[in-house]
Amino acid sequence: MDWENARFNMVEQQIRTWNVLDQAVLNLLFQVKREEFVPAAHRELALVDMEIPLGGGAFMWQPKMEARAVQQVALKPTDRVLEIGTGSGYLAALMGKLAKHVYSVEINPAFAADARARLAKAGVHNVTVEEGDAAQGWSKHAPYDVIVATGSYPTEPAFLFEQLAEGGRLFAVVGEEPAMTAKLFTKQNGQVKVVPQFETVIAALANAPQPERFAF
Repeated sequence: MDWENARFNMVEQQIRTWNVLDQAVLNLLFQVKREEFVPAAHRELALVDMEIPLGGGAFMWQPKMEARAVQQVALKPTDRVLEIGTGSGYLAALMGKLAKHVYSVEINPAFAADARARLAKAGVHNVTVEEGDAAQGWSKHAPYDVIVATGSYPTEPAFLFEQLAEGGRLFAVVGEEPAMTAKLFTKQNGQVKVVPQFETVIAALANAPQPERFAF
C-alpha cells in the first residue's frame, strides 16, 4: 500500500475540507504515522474516514475529528495536557508533538500497555500513560492547560473545570445518542465559557457521571 499517497489524500480530502487549516496540525498528520497506532487487523483502514474498533466497545475517532480537536484546543509548547481515555495512543502522540507534556489515563490495562509501546516506537517521550479511571478528572497532575475527553459525557462535565488552569481549554463531546455536540470550554478569570464546535456521535466514556433520571 502506498501509505504516503493515502496520507496526502486523507489530509486533502478529509481533513482540510473539515475546516482544519492550521498548518502545524496538518504537518503533524504526516509526521505521526497513524497506521502504526491502529490494531493490526484494521491497519489498512488507518487513513479511511471512519472510526476504527479497538475492542471492548472502544473506537479510534475519525482522522478528521482527531485533527479538529487538536486544532481547536490550540496547544502551546508550555501546555500540560490531560487526555481522558488513551485508546490507541494516537491522539496523545499528536498532542505530545505540540505540548510540553501529556498525561493520558486509560481504564483498560491492555490498551494502556499497547499505547505505551506504540508511543515508544514512534519516539514520543513526553506522554505518560497511566492506568485508572479519569472520567471525573485526574487530580494527580492538576491543574492542566488542556483537557481532552475521548468519550462522551451525557451532560456538560463541569466537575472538570476546577482542574483547568487559568486560560485552560477543555474539549468534550456532550449529549446522548442520537444528539451529541463537541464543545470547547475555556476558563478565563475564573469563569468558563463554552463554544459549540460540531455535531457528532461517539461512544460514551466509561463511568461518565450520569444525570439523575426522573421516574414517573
